[in-house]
Amino acid sequence: MVLTSDPQHALVVVDVQEGFDDTAWGRRDNPQCEANIAGLIAAWRSAERPIVIVRHDSISPGSPLRPGQPGNDLRSGIEGDVLITKHVNSAFYGDPDLHVWLTERGIQRLTICGVTTNHCCETTARMAGNLGYDVTFVIDATHTFDRTGPDGAVIPAEEIARVTAANLHGEFATVVSTRDVLDSPVGS
Repeated sequence: MVLTSDPQHALVVVDVQEGFDDTAWGRRDNPQCEANIAGLIAAWRSAERPIVIVRHDSISPGSPLRPGQPGNDLRSGIEGDVLITKHVNSAFYGDPDLHVWLTERGIQRLTICGVTTNHCCETTARMAGNLGYDVTFVIDATHTFDRTGPDGAVIPAEEIARVTAANLHGEFATVVSTRDVLDSPVGS
């Protein structure tokens, strides 16, 4: 691994919570997601780069992600320099204010990973891109679930992830793999 110390490049780990193990979400893709996230966290720690952890504190009564429920807990090993809590899809609408936290530290580059690919990760990446951050989206360090479209057809999680990658790449972010990030000669 060749990541170098860069205090202006933060890893943003979105909603890696116990509640996403609940089978109520349906079939998921990418069984390597958690291992890839762990590899990114280890690389950022080793390079002494900032790590932002985001947790979804649902306000929906039946959600496993509600505060006080075991599903709200972060998975083991998910630790960073700041914890952003939110009730909506984007980490930029949380507490403390992510944009302010990043700006105060001069952070201009973000690498995003977490759960779910097409909801909170994609929304956070879109907002980051719109706010002017240089965004890297690590597609294989995210996962999502099958969804049923308005026409009743089930869209496989793998297809949803491919569409997210296509939506983001070149406009809001650069979409890469975990290996791309860990093997990068400049630690991008």
